[in-house]
Amino acid sequence: MSDTLTVPATPSATAPVSLTPRAVEAVQQIMAAKELPEGYALRVGVKGGGCSGLSYILGFDKQRDHDAAFDLDGLTVFMDKRQGLYLLGTVVDFHDGLDARGFTFENPNATQTCGCGSSFSA
Repeated sequence: MSDTLTVPATPSATAPVSLTPRAVEAVQQIMAAKELPEGYALRVGVKGGGCSGLSYILGFDKQRDHDAAFDLDGLTVFMDKRQGLYLLGTVVDFHDGLDARGFTFENPNATQTCGCGSSFSA
């Protein structure tokens, strides 16, 4: 696997989302373990569904037509430009404790969230 991506990241642009150092470390560990194909990067987004109306997307994908690419602490992150309004100011964190393990989303635009924390309404 190559250490460089061939996709254009825009480090000068302000990303609508941020990742905590714990989230960056967890993503880097997953990327190293999965040996992602060239051109794949972290995707953050939303999709319709969930008990509150919208669900978060967090995974690995290639860049698509409507995507913006951002550099967040050395990670290339893809996000559909049309979803930026829902994610503006969102902080992605990673918890590894006795009560919970996984990624969490702190979204200031969420007017309602479900109990599991994976869906929201804005």
